[in-house]
Amino acid sequence: MQRIAVRLALTLAVGLVVGLIGNQALNAQPDTRAADERAIREAEMEWWKVAVAKDLERTLGFYANDASMFPPNAPIATGKEAIRAVWSQFFAIPGFAISGQPTKVEASRGGDLGYAIGTFELTAPDPTGKPVTDRGKYVVVWKKQADGSWKAIADIFNSNLPAPVAATR
Repeated sequence: MQRIAVRLALTLAVGLVVGLIGNQALNAQPDTRAADERAIREAEMEWWKVAVAKDLERTLGFYANDASMFPPNAPIATGKEAIRAVWSQFFAIPGFAISGQPTKVEASRGGDLGYAIGTFELTAPDPTGKPVTDRGKYVVVWKKQADGSWKAIADIFNSNLPAPVAATR
């Protein structure tokens, strides 16, 4: 009787180990982080090119339909039409110029999300018409789409300049 119990326990233990190993092997995904990071970096660089060219439609093409943009000192813009309004305002400013570059790109092990951190330089006229250059930083969260492309789902940026001081009376 004791031999049967030991055999049963051993059989169950071996079965459990084999089952766990087999399950891990079935669920194991290849590590695509390097390729995903490269794809996100390439998308970032292309996005900057079209933004520098003030190409509104191509700029919007980098956003997922339900993306959110978090411009400084403004409400969240969610969805392409709201994001279109933000970029349209920027591009309509006489003398507006922007450039930037990613400084860090990382992708998830799962292969579905990634992010880019970077810096930008923006030039626009002040209220007197004098060009002012601002430097800042940004974070973009990217999501892999069903077709394998990457789209921005969250885009936040802000200035390195100190916040303006409110006038006192």
